[in-house]
Amino acid sequence: MEINYQETSKDLLVRIDIHEKYGARNIDKWNIEVLDPKPGYKILDVGCGAGKQCFLYSDHTNGRATITGGDFSEELLDKARAKQAERSDKNINFQFLDFNKPFAFADNTFDFVSSAFAIYYAADLQFTFSEAHRVTKPGGRLFVTGPLPENKKMFYDIITEATGKAIPPMPGSSRFKGDIFNTISGIFAKTELLTFENPLTFPEVAPFIDYVRASLSEDRKLWTSMFNGKDEYEQMIGKIEKVAQKWFDRDDKLVMTKVVGGILATK
Repeated sequence: MEINYQETSKDLLVRIDIHEKYGARNIDKWNIEVLDPKPGYKILDVGCGAGKQCFLYSDHTNGRATITGGDFSEELLDKARAKQAERSDKNINFQFLDFNKPFAFADNTFDFVSSAFAIYYAADLQFTFSEAHRVTKPGGRLFVTGPLPENKKMFYDIITEATGKAIPPMPGSSRFKGDIFNTISGIFAKTELLTFENPLTFPEVAPFIDYVRASLSEDRKLWTSMFNGKDEYEQMIGKIEKVAQKWFDRDDKLVMTKVVGGILATK
């Protein structure tokens, strides 16, 4: 099934900022604990966005790993390169990468390949993860993170109560434990599923609505099954805000738990 995934870089960055402000746990710390990149490693981050993972790996290795960040968005790559110029990381190369096409790297190049909340939107999972396998060294690892089906239940419960409509299946969370895990497991020698939970506590309704707006743009073709045009969208946001306020008044806070899966595979 082909999935037309598109979101603006602004919405992605809004969500990342909210995770950092209101989250109780640090997913970057978990990522490093799982992967523990070493000096001398060659690393590929697929769907690198503004370069967050690449800078994380560079810091952990004191700039002594060779890191490639690839993304489809030139806008996000520009942001990554601007940040790189500020930091003076000579060991990172940011370049265009469309994970629906052959990766422009030789076989057995990287010690590990990572992808945070991106590669699982591939049009052809078998093709894309086969490419990831091809460019990974024997004994090297793939680490893919994405939302599990139980991710941010409060968010979906509030939207369902506000709209009376069923939530459309999300291409990440609805497929992560099934199609995505099974595809990777069929290609790599060893595969395991790890879980990370991070409760986000909103001290008021406004930042939660900011999160809702940024999330409803995540895949417009899916979410627009719930509204038609800008006016209906704004009406829906108003209903969501009323329900969120009701929940907040009842509990004195809004707590939305992010439940992230990490598929760790070894070639």
